[in-house]
Amino acid sequence: MFLKVENLKKSYNTGDVTTMVLKGAGINLDKGEIGVILGPSGSGKSTLLNIIGGIDRCDSGTVSVDNIEVTKLTDDRLTDFRRENIGFIFQFYNLIPNLTVGENIEVVSNISKNPLNTDEVLKAVSMLDKKHRFPRELSGGEQQRVSIARAIVKNPKLLLCDEPTGALDFSTSRDILKLLENINKEFGTTILMITHNTAISEMANKVFKIRSGEVVESIVNKTTIPAERIEW
Repeated sequence: MFLKVENLKKSYNTGDVTTMVLKGAGINLDKGEIGVILGPSGSGKSTLLNIIGGIDRCDSGTVSVDNIEVTKLTDDRLTDFRRENIGFIFQFYNLIPNLTVGENIEVVSNISKNPLNTDEVLKAVSMLDKKHRFPRELSGGEQQRVSIARAIVKNPKLLLCDEPTGALDFSTSRDILKLLENINKEFGTTILMITHNTAISEMANKVFKIRSGEVVESIVNKTTIPAERIEW
């Protein structure tokens, strides 16, 4: 199993109040699969994604990515793990405003061990012709394409997507989903995406429904629907 998450628990303390965010969550993905974590706001899906990606730590439980037990890594090794293995795509693009499209991507490429070619990645996301533009000169959908290029240029083993279409209209959202689908096929990248949009789950190999910090249902889609046919 490429990604294995078992009995993950996480709580936060606010003054005298302790809030349990994850209550023994578990999921798994094989290499090259697309997975979707589906749940409403406040269900714990972002916390789960952040722990898998090494941004946050759990109270107990285990996360293993390609035989690396993430939950046992020291802080220094956790930084190396994120840099070498994980690509992140967020709802808000987090591009550096005073750098061009190409420079935003090269910032990541320059600190990666086995990066992909910048121009090839820009071509894959249909942004090569805008390599020398600044983020302020791009539409929201174009900025999201750049954020995807920035995430995949490091050639990550696992691509984590936190509501990647949440700030986009329907047409642009479907274009982004088609792009992620193409990246999965072209580069063999394992993708895990969180969303509250049930329609997106139809393109996934596996769907994990989370509610109140628990994975209440795991579904294997024997057949998937191409992103271009998804409607909501």
